[in-house]
Amino acid sequence: MTVRVVTDSSCDLPLELADELGIGIVPLTVRFGSEELVDDRDLTPAIFWSRSASSATLPETAAPSPGAFETAFRAAAEAGASGVLCVNLSSRLSATVASARTAAQSLAGQIDVRVVDSRSVSLGLGLMATAAARCAADGADLDQVVKEVEALIGRTRVIGALDTLEYLKKGGRIGGAQALLGSVLSVKPMIEVLDGAVEPGPKLRTRARAMRQLVDRVAAESSITNLAILHGDAPDVDVLVEAIRPHFPAERIIVGNLGAVVGSHTGPRTIGVAYQVA
Repeated sequence: MTVRVVTDSSCDLPLELADELGIGIVPLTVRFGSEELVDDRDLTPAIFWSRSASSATLPETAAPSPGAFETAFRAAAEAGASGVLCVNLSSRLSATVASARTAAQSLAGQIDVRVVDSRSVSLGLGLMATAAARCAADGADLDQVVKEVEALIGRTRVIGALDTLEYLKKGGRIGGAQALLGSVLSVKPMIEVLDGAVEPGPKLRTRARAMRQLVDRVAAESSITNLAILHGDAPDVDVLVEAIRPHFPAERIIVGNLGAVVGSHTGPRTIGVAYQVA
């Protein structure tokens, strides 16, 4: 494979899948008060959710430095890659894309690096990275891999059900979802990533109804090509998997636990779907 795919740790891909496909993951950093930790290296999802439950302050996240991306790009070149496709979480949510582009510019003339703003996050981003890696493994050149990913941007959906909006509010990522802030505590707010920003969805009274909304969205689509289920340490993720099974081949469903980057803003028990349409 001469094209290497790189993304960032907000992709929430299971690490074994990323390793299998040869996807490089550049970690963001997470701060609990004055303590700074590296996502994936210092914080697995399990450790993150355990720490969040006992922490008096909400964690904060920061984009990787350009140097972190440069290291990943150089490693790809040293491994024999002729080019790198780097696809990152939405530029409307993080400075990660800007860091990746700075790194790419610093390596101009050494290796061809293309940086793509996914306009998505979590497994919406993860599905783009896996599609790119599979395209590269099939022998596509860098231009073809870039074209493949860019074509997926407008066809990728990410929808989630939150137990609380407190994490989004304090993290400053709430965007248009601020309309949900006046909801009573019993409401399970739905959110959706639209054009790279977090926007409000329906306001539902129970978690069961929120789960049904997720299933209904999937069932309403006639041409889903890839699908993933994302969750923030949710105890009922298997319930959602079983509910979606009639609408998408079970063996092709990717299940990923939200890590520190997304989980810091959505909170525990978040559950959702990411999928791509033809």
